[in-house]
Amino acid sequence: MTHLQTPQALSPGDRVAAVSLSWGGPGTYPEQFKRGCEQLERTFGIQVDAMPNALKSADWLWRNPEARADDLMQAFEDNRYRAIISTIGGDDSIRILPWLKLDVIQANPKVFLGYSDSTITHMACLKAGVRSYYGPTIMAGFGEPGGLFPFMVDTVRKTLFEPTANWALPANKGLWSTEALPWSGLEANQQRPRESPLSWRWLQGQGEVNGRLIGGCLDVLDMLRGTDFWPADDLWQGAVLFLETSEQAPPPSTLQYFLRTLAAMGLLQKINGLLFGRPGGCRPESFLAYDDVILKVIRDEAGLDIPIITHLDFGHTDPMWVLPQGGLIEIDCEQQRLVLAEPATRPRQ
Repeated sequence: MTHLQTPQALSPGDRVAAVSLSWGGPGTYPEQFKRGCEQLERTFGIQVDAMPNALKSADWLWRNPEARADDLMQAFEDNRYRAIISTIGGDDSIRILPWLKLDVIQANPKVFLGYSDSTITHMACLKAGVRSYYGPTIMAGFGEPGGLFPFMVDTVRKTLFEPTANWALPANKGLWSTEALPWSGLEANQQRPRESPLSWRWLQGQGEVNGRLIGGCLDVLDMLRGTDFWPADDLWQGAVLFLETSEQAPPPSTLQYFLRTLAAMGLLQKINGLLFGRPGGCRPESFLAYDDVILKVIRDEAGLDIPIITHLDFGHTDPMWVLPQGGLIEIDCEQQRLVLAEPATRPRQ
């Protein structure tokens, strides 16, 4: 993945495009979309423009996947926009694939930011040879009720605005949240329930290893198996796989079957490490069951001793990191550190 083009960093005053690639969240909950735009603009000094179809109703967007893809292609082609941010996830971004133009993405490398169902677009960017960024969306992340988590603001700055080499990914030692509140009728300062601090778990691994990040939401990534957008075999060689699960809380057995499939494909044996985010949609007391199946497949069945770190701060948890697809990460098992070894974005020219 060393061939990937790295988009330029963002600066205050930039314009960014908001795209609805899956569920029509902005049209369903306009106040939540407005909250996310305002907090994003106020915090980072940028301007958010909704693409032509981003605010259409959920039903209209479901019936028009080509329009969703067209918004994305326009956003890449339009030189006014320095970045593209997903408004929210969903479950059918895969339906936009027939209308994506990889040559357009390749010719216009710019920041694409999102998580969950945005995994589809991340894999399209990867296929086009452009680095993308797994992190918050406008409605979930930047739309945090009661104000943004400072932890998340800092990681966005360190990756997208003020990229730093050899930056140790911070562990959130404060409160965090996964429990959702209904977006209708939220009061201005109403906060979601918070959880007590939760440490990472280093399940196995020795010494120092590195590799280039590849991954996303397990539920969505598995949809791409057998398509042209599944990552090519050579991209797995020496990579560090990062996975997380959606708010639908797929059971640990789903993760087990996915990892077994990777092993049967010969891909699990190629990677240098596994990073696993806090499981979405379930309580902390359920997290250890996911750890158990990871060890069962990787250590006990595949006989691999690669580093495995879980309960990490990305995916369907808030606050969350921004992880650069294809970015070089160093895993130091002795010091228990994860370091982005190169700037996530490149300096502005």
